[in-house]
Amino acid sequence: MTFSHTQISQYLRCPRSYRYRYLDGWREKETRAAMAFGRCFEKALAAYFSGEDCSAALFKEWGVFRDVPFEYKKGESWDRLVHQGVHLLQRFAQDDRVKICRPEQDLQVKMVRSLRGDNEFVAYIDALGELDGAQCLIDWKTTTSRYSEEPAGLLSLDPQMICYSWNQRNSRCGARRLRSEKRS
Repeated sequence: MTFSHTQISQYLRCPRSYRYRYLDGWREKETRAAMAFGRCFEKALAAYFSGEDCSAALFKEWGVFRDVPFEYKKGESWDRLVHQGVHLLQRFAQDDRVKICRPEQDLQVKMVRSLRGDNEFVAYIDALGELDGAQCLIDWKTTTSRYSEEPAGLLSLDPQMICYSWNQRNSRCGARRLRSEKRS
């Protein structure tokens, strides 16, 4: 059996939903624009770290969804999300705080930790890199909300990042031991 943070979270949220998805194989139709946009933005970041035009990558990826009848939050639209995304990419590049030296290896990294009884725990890390010179596990978040930084250390309690850090320590990916960080 393979376990992941997402599976555990879904089970805790709704055991029946977990059963339908992970045991019966059902897939829910994606209706929220934010989820699809987040995946497109991750691909644009991959283009950025590979030295490609990240804005063009975002337009290409998000363009596939232009006519999809997604649910948008109040005040959001396809156009507004793409413009916010391009602005965020420009700011990200301007700040130049994150370094991913080997994007082909250190983006979307699958880490597997063996458990008893032929079971395993799988984590997909968005990136292994540096933030302001410190080595980190990086999880991209595309949100208009800022994560609280008070009290100090609050972000280190994030369950997803705790799972990733635990999984990384003895994973088969061979990555160096990194401090976990979650940034907005």
